[in-house]
Amino acid sequence: MRILIVTPTAADSRSGNRITANRWAGILRKLGHRVQIRSSFSGELADCLIALHAQRSAASVRRFHAACSLKPIVLALTGTDLYRDIKSKPAARRSLQLATRLVVLQQDALHWIPGPLQRKTVVIYQSAMAPRSRAVPRKRFYDVAVVGHLRAVKDPFRAAIAVRRLPSHSRIRIIHCGAALSETVRDRALREMQSNARYHWLGNLTHGRALRLLDRSRLLVSSSRIEGASNTIGEALATHVPTVSSRISGAVGMLGKDYHGFFDYGDTAGLRQLLLRAETDTAFYETLQEQCRQRAPLVEPQREFQEWATLIRELEIG
Repeated sequence: MRILIVTPTAADSRSGNRITANRWAGILRKLGHRVQIRSSFSGELADCLIALHAQRSAASVRRFHAACSLKPIVLALTGTDLYRDIKSKPAARRSLQLATRLVVLQQDALHWIPGPLQRKTVVIYQSAMAPRSRAVPRKRFYDVAVVGHLRAVKDPFRAAIAVRRLPSHSRIRIIHCGAALSETVRDRALREMQSNARYHWLGNLTHGRALRLLDRSRLLVSSSRIEGASNTIGEALATHVPTVSSRISGAVGMLGKDYHGFFDYGDTAGLRQLLLRAETDTAFYETLQEQCRQRAPLVEPQREFQEWATLIRELEIG
């Protein structure tokens, strides 16, 4: 098949959607298909459209359906789709109706799909791999990683705020990588480093360097308000680094509803308590590790490959 993947991001972007599109293109090419990635549909010849984002790709979905009404459309739903746009924006809801199949990236997302559309929805977890050479965590510090751009939806400074009032004997420090998307947030990160010796912002890193940072950390903090499915939590599962996360659907679907490392979104004291407990309570930390090991098969590359193979085969059969 000739498959067109549409993602409304620049080709050189390091956003989660672009990373996802590139990985899916690799899988589909291994399956023998010809794949192009574009930011929108502009009349390209294609036997199938895979669109990321119901709202931002709505025009592409609509144009492809008008030009190729008998050809399948696969719509992958992001966090803003699931938890905001499909409730309130007609264009996003229209994308759901036009799609042949819907893809969500973690199990809990199914609860947010309107009932009649759940039968055409498939869950495909994004795969992740640990670095080939594994890092050894530093003994002097208890490094906790925050991996993500400095965007309001990520609540990016929650971990930094949480460690301001740690007891002096704690070895915890926050190592944060991600781009500052405005001068205002950049200045805030620099001020935080000046006043908070436990916070270190590294700026934007390549994916490989960010993965190595995660690999040598004791914990990952994910403090987002909305998350469709976190690539970084998936990478933490692959590297066996436990996550401490805000209790949101995207994290529950990745880590399981009974995971012990959740705190309420925006709860600084709750996050601080979890960080200290992980540092000082060996049994608790080992429980988090074991729970993550049990979820790690969800992000194995072969699983994602087989799920895409099954979906494309179903579309070809019609």
